Amino acid sequence: MRDSVRFSRRSVLGLAAAASAGAVLAGCSGDEGGSGSSKKIRWWHIANTDPMMSEWAKMARQFEATHPGVKFEITPLENEAFKTKLTTVVQAGDPPDIFHTWGGGVLAQQADAGMVKDISAEIGTWRDTLIPNALDAYTIEGKTYASAVDTGMVGFWYNKELFERAGVSEPPASWADYLEAVRKLKATSVTPIALAGKEKWPGHYYWAYLAMRIGGLEALRQAAVDKDFNKPDFVAAGARLAELVALQPFQTGYLAAGYATADGQAATVGNGKAAMELMGQWAPMVQRDNSAGKKGLGDRLGFFAFPAVDGGKGKITDVFGGGGGYAVGKDAPPEAVEFLKFIAQPENARIEAKTAGVLPVVKAAGDAVTDPNLKLVGDTLSRSTGFQLYLDQAYAPAVGQQVNDSVAELLAGKSSPEQVVKAVSTAAKQG
Repeated sequence: MRDSVRFSRRSVLGLAAAASAGAVLAGCSGDEGGSGSSKKIRWWHIANTDPMMSEWAKMARQFEATHPGVKFEITPLENEAFKTKLTTVVQAGDPPDIFHTWGGGVLAQQADAGMVKDISAEIGTWRDTLIPNALDAYTIEGKTYASAVDTGMVGFWYNKELFERAGVSEPPASWADYLEAVRKLKATSVTPIALAGKEKWPGHYYWAYLAMRIGGLEALRQAAVDKDFNKPDFVAAGARLAELVALQPFQTGYLAAGYATADGQAATVGNGKAAMELMGQWAPMVQRDNSAGKKGLGDRLGFFAFPAVDGGKGKITDVFGGGGGYAVGKDAPPEAVEFLKFIAQPENARIEAKTAGVLPVVKAAGDAVTDPNLKLVGDTLSRSTGFQLYLDQAYAPAVGQQVNDSVAELLAGKSSPEQVVKAVSTAAKQG
């Protein structure tokens, strides 16, 4: 959901409190050649809650019905549990036949290890049905290793009513104005920001965006190439974040808070107990599903882009985020790729857009987006001048994890801006 999820960035589909590792088995025996044997397709995804978990299972059964001999073994997993378990099986040389991916450096590492298939030729049969640049995060050195299913960006979701009470008449467009809005919210005894400190990935959004606004997109990309983040602009990003932390803007107990839990980040905003959160396009749905009565904020919810930083090299129209896609494991049968084409059909893409509250990458499915907040995200994306994938996916896994860990320590007051860039640079050089 963001993500990450992570989503979730991280994709909204997998952001929930409890992991669901149960398998959904469906299918019939016999193959297309009539030999009576079956082809098992192991599919791991992060839609571990209904309604989308059931919708994916339904699509698998529909595919089985038209492909005799194919039988799906589906494993839905929560975001972080998925990443941990996937790492284990990939290192063992046994990746699932189809599995969720955010692309970037993680997928590149899997491709380098020969764990995923190059599906460039096959995806060419439906590439033109996708929005421009939909496959960029999944294409490495000219070869495509996954098909995209949704897209989006991270921004601030805020409670219009709480902002109005605090005298914040419009969303802040500069970092200085943002800090002032936080002060005004605190002055009215409102918790300004909800944060899932326990899960770390939501915190890295702040540092990443500040690095983008101060140093610019190219600086982040070049740092990965040079394996050196020890630059003044990145130290400044940490310093700006430390300014925010000094205002004590987060809810009580944020360091131990989860994201999609009964008392987590999304619920805190959805129940009106915090004025905003920095999260991806899935936020409204997760807020609703984890709020009292599953109502969320409704018309009180608004969205604004991450503010600009005075003197920074980045543009406020440069966005940060990502979507979800599916990679195909090295030993997967041809039907696994056929299934990716099947779920990319407009009628199936519309189901995901309506059910999961995501922005589809299939052009013809755009009409399924009716939620005004999601439309606003889509409009912001359409006007963007640059795009940066989640850092914990764009970079090699060890580097991305270090970003998450180091920023979490900064948020907890246990690390300095200088120590953050030093630790990330060390991880990059060791990788």
